[in-house]
Amino acid sequence: MRSKRAKLRDIATDPKYGSTKVARLINGVMRSGKKTAAQKQVYAALEQAADQANQPPLQLLDRVIEIITPQMEVRSRRVGGASYQVPMPIRGHRGFSLAVRWLVLEANKRPSRQYHSFADKLAAEMLDILREQGGAIDKRNTSHRMAEANKAFSHFRW
Repeated sequence: MRSKRAKLRDIATDPKYGSTKVARLINGVMRSGKKTAAQKQVYAALEQAADQANQPPLQLLDRVIEIITPQMEVRSRRVGGASYQVPMPIRGHRGFSLAVRWLVLEANKRPSRQYHSFADKLAAEMLDILREQGGAIDKRNTSHRMAEANKAFSHFRW
């Protein structure tokens, strides 16, 4: 375990919208340091989803992140030789990170033959989230179900 809390790095805003949330999404999409390619994909996905949802792109992204951000998660805690899954509330930065990770992961899982590019997959996942469907919603619900199932161990919180 860490002796001190890790410092959070300041992330520069993205060039198009001037938003740190979009910049963090771009960083989550980026592979092998190809930031420009990731920017193109994210911007295309935001524009495409915003057109279909009739919302501004930043408002759409805020709503999507708000929907899939989990409130509770389970963390392992060893007590007397046994490991317990202890439900813990999630703070803002970790919740946002999980939401971005799940969004990108579930967009990647979509079949390539059905979509032309990653931007199409990401836009489709965002639109599904607005309809309370999709893989990222399943991940959030699973996290909440695990926390609910293990709430008997909540007195082991540290």
